[in-house]
Amino acid sequence: MKKGITIIVALSLLIASCTSSLKKEEENKTVFRYNEMSGISSLDPAAARSFENIWAVNQIFNGLVQMSDSLQVKPSIAKSWKISEDGLVYTFYLRRDVYFQDSELFPDKKGRRVVADDFVHSFFRLFDSKFSSATTLLSNIDRSEKSNYKGFTALDDSTFVIYLQRPFTPFLGILTMKYFSVVPIEVVEYYGDDFRSHPVGTGPFKLKMWEEGSKLVLVKNENYFENENGERLPYLDAISISFIKDKETSFLEFLKGNLDMVSGADEINKDEVFTKNGQLNERYADKFYVQTQPFLKTDYLGFLIDEKFNHVKNSPIKIKAIRQAINYGFDRVKMVKYLRANIGTPATAGFIPPGLPSFDDKKVKGYTYDPEIAKKYLSIAGYPAGKNLPEITLHTTEQYLELCEFIQSQLADIGIKLKIDVNKAAILSEAVASSEVNFFRKSWVADYPDAENFLSIFYSSNFSPMGFNYTHYKNSEYDNLYEKARYELNDTLRYKYYQEMDQLLMDDAPIVPLYYDQVVRLVHKNISGLSANPMNLLSLKKVKKSKV
Repeated sequence: MKKGITIIVALSLLIASCTSSLKKEEENKTVFRYNEMSGISSLDPAAARSFENIWAVNQIFNGLVQMSDSLQVKPSIAKSWKISEDGLVYTFYLRRDVYFQDSELFPDKKGRRVVADDFVHSFFRLFDSKFSSATTLLSNIDRSEKSNYKGFTALDDSTFVIYLQRPFTPFLGILTMKYFSVVPIEVVEYYGDDFRSHPVGTGPFKLKMWEEGSKLVLVKNENYFENENGERLPYLDAISISFIKDKETSFLEFLKGNLDMVSGADEINKDEVFTKNGQLNERYADKFYVQTQPFLKTDYLGFLIDEKFNHVKNSPIKIKAIRQAINYGFDRVKMVKYLRANIGTPATAGFIPPGLPSFDDKKVKGYTYDPEIAKKYLSIAGYPAGKNLPEITLHTTEQYLELCEFIQSQLADIGIKLKIDVNKAAILSEAVASSEVNFFRKSWVADYPDAENFLSIFYSSNFSPMGFNYTHYKNSEYDNLYEKARYELNDTLRYKYYQEMDQLLMDDAPIVPLYYDQVVRLVHKNISGLSANPMNLLSLKKVKKSKV
C-alpha cells in the first residue's frame, strides 16, 4: 500500500511538473491573436479572393514579388527582374535560398528548394476556373508556341519568364496578388481539393491546426528566407485566429486582452470607442492605439440599367435623371460623420478612391448634397416633387441597414420613396451577380493598386455573371477609353484616360458613390511592427509582441 501510494504521489508530482513546464513554455511564446468574423473558406492561394482568405494565405505563401506599404513592387522570391522594351516579356531571376515548408511528401520530410518550374506549374493551374478565382487576370497571357502553349517558361532553375499578348503596365502589380504564390505541385496533386486545408508554402508561418469555424493556428517557419537587420523573420512564434461571429463578443474579447487587434470600421463598436468627432475615447487611450490609413476601397449603391430585364424596363431607375436625383438627394458628409464616426471620406469625386495617383477631385466632379438640384432632376424625369414616382427598392444587408435608412429618410424629403430590403450577405451577393435586383449596396476593393482595376467593373465585356459589371453599364466611348488605357505605357496619358472614364461614369450615373473607406485597426500597446497599407493587407512577419 505504502509503495503504491508513493508511486501515485511521484506520478502526480511528475504530471504537475510537466503541466507547469508546458504552461511556462506557452507563456514564453509570443502569439498574435485576431478574430475573423466571416470565417476562412480556403488556405489555397488560388482561392484567395476574400479578405479573410487573403490575410491567412499571406502568412503562409510568397510570390515572385510583394507590395510595400507605399504601394511599390518589391522583390520576394524573385531577387530581380527585367521587362522587354515592348512590354511583352517579363523575366524573373529567383533567389536560390527559398525552400518550401517541411512536408511528409518531400524526401526526408524536409522542404525542398523552390525552382522556376514550380512557378510554371503554380501559374498554369490558375487557368482552371474550377478552383481558381484568377482566370480573368490571365486573359492577356500569350499561350502560343514560344511559351510551349502555357504562357510561362523556366529557362533554368532560377529564371522564370512570362509572355503577354499586349503590353499592360499594371501587370507587375497584379503579380503581388496572393493568387500568384508558388505552391509545390507534388503536394497539390496529392491532396487535390484538400490542398485548401493542407497548405504548404514558403511563407513566414506554416499551418499547425485548423478546426473550421472554431480556430486556426499558424506557427513560425524556422526556415523562412527573409531577414531584417540580420535577424531572421518572423519574430512571432505563432498566430491564432478565432472565428467569433458576434461583433460585440469579439470586441469584448479584445478589451479583455484575448485579442491583440480588431480591424475594420464595421467590426468596431464605434460609439463606444470613438467620440462624435472620430477621436479615440479618453478611457481607452492607455490601453490601445488606433491605426488609420487611406483604403483603396469605394462603397457605392449600384443600379442595374440593362433594359433587357423586365424589372429594369418597368422601373424608374432606368431614367438617368432619377439616378442623378438620388445622387444629389442625400448628405454624404453627414452620413460619414454621424454613422461612421468620420471613418472614411465622402465620395464626391468619382469612383476612383484617394491613394491612387490618378485620383483628382478637381478634374473629376461627382455629386454633393443639393436637394434643389435633386428636385430639378425629378422634374426632368417627369416626376415633379416625386409625384406619381413608383416606390424604389434598395437591397442591402443588416450590416448597412442604418446607413441605408439614413439615405431613405433624406430622399423622402425630396419625394423619392425608398423601400429597404434586407438580405443575408451571401444571398444578396448571388442576387446581384445574377442580375435579380436592380438597386443594391456594394463595394469594390482594389485587387492591385491601379485605377484600371476599379474602372474594369464598368467595361461592357465584363457583364455579370461572368464579370463584375453588376450594373451592365455600356458606353462605347467608355469602352474605347478603357481599351486605350489598358495598353498605354505613358502614365500621364493613362491617368488622363482614367479621369475621362470616371467622369463619364458620374455623368451617366449607373452608381451612387457613398464613401472612400479607411483602414482602421485597434491594436494593444504591447504590439509593435504592425504596418498598415492602402491595400489593407495584413503582414505579421515583422510584428513583435512584448509582455504586458
